[in-house]
Amino acid sequence: MAPLLATAVRKAARRLVPFLLLLYVLAFLDRVNVGYARQAFLRDTGLGEEAYAFGAGVFFVAYALLEIPSNMVLVRVGARAWIGATMITWGAISAAMMIAWSAPVFYSLRFLLGAAEAGFFPGMIWYLGSWFPARVRGGMFGIFYFGAPLAQIFGGPISGLLLDMNGRGALRGWQWMFLVEGALAVLVGAWTCARLPSSVAKAGWLSAGERGALQAELEAEERMTEGAGKGAAQDPGRGRVWRLGIIYALIQLSFYGVAFYLPSQVSGLLGRNIGFVVGLVSAVPWLCALAAAYAVPRLAARTGRGGATAGAALIAGAVGIALSATPNPVLGLTGLCMAAAGLIGAQPIFWTFPAGAFSGRGAAVRIALINSLGAVGGFLAPNLKVLAEGATGLINAGSTALAGATLLGAMLMMRERPARP
Repeated sequence: MAPLLATAVRKAARRLVPFLLLLYVLAFLDRVNVGYARQAFLRDTGLGEEAYAFGAGVFFVAYALLEIPSNMVLVRVGARAWIGATMITWGAISAAMMIAWSAPVFYSLRFLLGAAEAGFFPGMIWYLGSWFPARVRGGMFGIFYFGAPLAQIFGGPISGLLLDMNGRGALRGWQWMFLVEGALAVLVGAWTCARLPSSVAKAGWLSAGERGALQAELEAEERMTEGAGKGAAQDPGRGRVWRLGIIYALIQLSFYGVAFYLPSQVSGLLGRNIGFVVGLVSAVPWLCALAAAYAVPRLAARTGRGGATAGAALIAGAVGIALSATPNPVLGLTGLCMAAAGLIGAQPIFWTFPAGAFSGRGAAVRIALINSLGAVGGFLAPNLKVLAEGATGLINAGSTALAGATLLGAMLMMRERPARP
């Protein structure tokens, strides 16, 4: 890598990636904190498991419907304004979850939260792709993906502490949790509006030579991948964008099937209600996931076999999901660690495939479409678990179904090859 380009990449990584990671931590926490609230929320509101599963999943309906238009707006108005406004909106909606005493209000707020968050993740994938050359992009995606486990590592104990504030200030613990965590997103969203550069050309902390070297590298890569992007646009029904979307839907089905119920599983393994202790133990699988998000993409980069590496991580995740259903605390927690690590470790590698295959402004739409298909998996995750267990009468049927979906995703992932310009 030429000196000016290398310097530009280092500066961009130092300036952007930690900040984007913070945004993802808050986004993911506001998305899944309903899992920590589940026990107390259902007890206080009188809602049942079916209502919880639908409310947890309906987030992804709005998310899927609005991802493409949201990403189109992001490209038009710029990341700074759009991401900042999006965060302020979803933070306010997340805080409003404190008034969700009935099923209609719960469903409505979760739907609106999905609509507000719709453009964030695919927008961040597109944004990172517009800043970092292909040779370092996988590593940047890996660091960005630290956000999901970090949200759980810090969010679990914090959510537990807030839940333990039950009764203070005439509020339930789950009301404190939604209020505080939503307010954090509002504050950071306002900071984003002032801090985030929309493009390389507008980065004042790069010298003119550094900006030129980085833009030239990115433009050269865009020209090389233009053919692959056009091919996917001309043949969307059978194109690669749909194959990748199916794989991502299976990954998300498995991931959110774990994420929404992990605190409850830990609660059952420990034999105590969700609070600070359960939140602390629930962070352990996500520490393993954090290590996987660092190590697995680097292994893929060294071997040059991204599809095989991601597939192997997913297989480990499937084994972990199956193992997590055991009532033995040690085996159950070990299974949750394997599940979280495998499902998180595979995803940064997955995103190198669409980021490398699609180019230009159209890439934002295609990435959003893939993420929209993934959102279908997110909607199905809690509902599939409830339906499988209800239909069979077997308490482990949901875990078996999730493990099967993960194995199918692993097999399809292993068939994928990097785009060759």
